[in-house]
Amino acid sequence: MNRDVNLFPSDDIGDALWGMQQEGSELEQEREVEFSVLFPTQELALQFGHLLLENNQKLSFTPFADNDEFPWEITAYPIMPLSYENIAAYRELLESSSAPLKGKFDGFYCL
Repeated sequence: MNRDVNLFPSDDIGDALWGMQQEGSELEQEREVEFSVLFPTQELALQFGHLLLENNQKLSFTPFADNDEFPWEITAYPIMPLSYENIAAYRELLESSSAPLKGKFDGFYCL
């Protein structure tokens, strides 16, 4: 099967979705996706977590030992069909919402 760059652009999101498509995943099926944002302080991470909770988002809050400059992680767990548009839009929402709190997007993951 040839890769349709309109559905699977050549970037981290498109590459991940293309890989899942090749493995036989049904991308249109709704599933939980993990989106992680790192923060330089516990206080800023908790402020962001509060913002997500106000918007009825499931989340986790944990220390992040792999980055001395951003040692706190908030992970959001929205449920969505896996499309480039959905992943990119939620990522943009997290990036723009976390920027005033010095958040740094750290990626997404889905089984």
